[in-house]
Amino acid sequence: MLNSMTGYGAAEGQLDAICYAVEIKAVNNRYLKTIIKLPEAVAFLEDDVDKLLRKSLSRGTINCVVRLKGVSANALFEIDEAALRAIVERLNAVGASVGASGMIDLASLLNLPGVVCPVVPDEEESHRVRETVLAIAKEAIGKLQQMREAEGRFLEADLRGNCQAMAQELQSIRLKSDGVINEYARRLRRRVDALLAEAKLKLDEETLAREVAVLADRSDISEEIARLDAHLQQFGQICETEGQAGRRLDFLSQEMLREANTMASKAADAEIVRRVVDMKCLIERLKEQIQNVE
Repeated sequence: MLNSMTGYGAAEGQLDAICYAVEIKAVNNRYLKTIIKLPEAVAFLEDDVDKLLRKSLSRGTINCVVRLKGVSANALFEIDEAALRAIVERLNAVGASVGASGMIDLASLLNLPGVVCPVVPDEEESHRVRETVLAIAKEAIGKLQQMREAEGRFLEADLRGNCQAMAQELQSIRLKSDGVINEYARRLRRRVDALLAEAKLKLDEETLAREVAVLADRSDISEEIARLDAHLQQFGQICETEGQAGRRLDFLSQEMLREANTMASKAADAEIVRRVVDMKCLIERLKEQIQNVE
């Protein structure tokens, strides 16, 4: 069963009158990339959240945001009053020494380094917050995975439909290729007979057979047909397996395109070439959809 790389999951939980909200969004990426945004009050959880995301997800760009709701200012930061008082006294002393006076803007002083500091919870409190936030994150990841699975079912149905259309085209090419050489031999005989009719010469059968054999060797696409058929069967098997399948399907689609290109270059029949072009269009659709598979 295939999973999509795109999805969304969100969950909330409460601890000590503080509501923690976790929101996770996932988009396509060849590899796994995590982007985590945490408020300063829980910034110490970044490594734990990152490990949880990497343990649960294998591909995609994962944006994880943690928000705090209903939390008082005292729980988020504290002001170093001693440092602020020392700064004010120093400014007043400097103003008096130079004969300058004026109001001091305390709001501007809060921007100075070390005046406002985030509240650092003790070990027990950190443990409780860690368990709460990670539990909420697991719930959000579960909802994200559910959405990925739902979208994956639609992706798989579309991929299988394209493969079925390719199998039909391939069967038509297989049936047509069986008679291409005989048809070429008949056309060659008629053309040579018409050219030699006036000269009353007879076509050497051995020469005709040699020419037909050369074309048969150059335009033989039986191996490409067999390999492409095997790729289609393997594609279906990969879709049924659990776990990460996007990279394997991507590689397989590239091999399909390579076989189709070889068939188009070797085919000696206009109808076969047309059907190969149709197959290449289907393969391109496969490649485009596979970019969404985890």
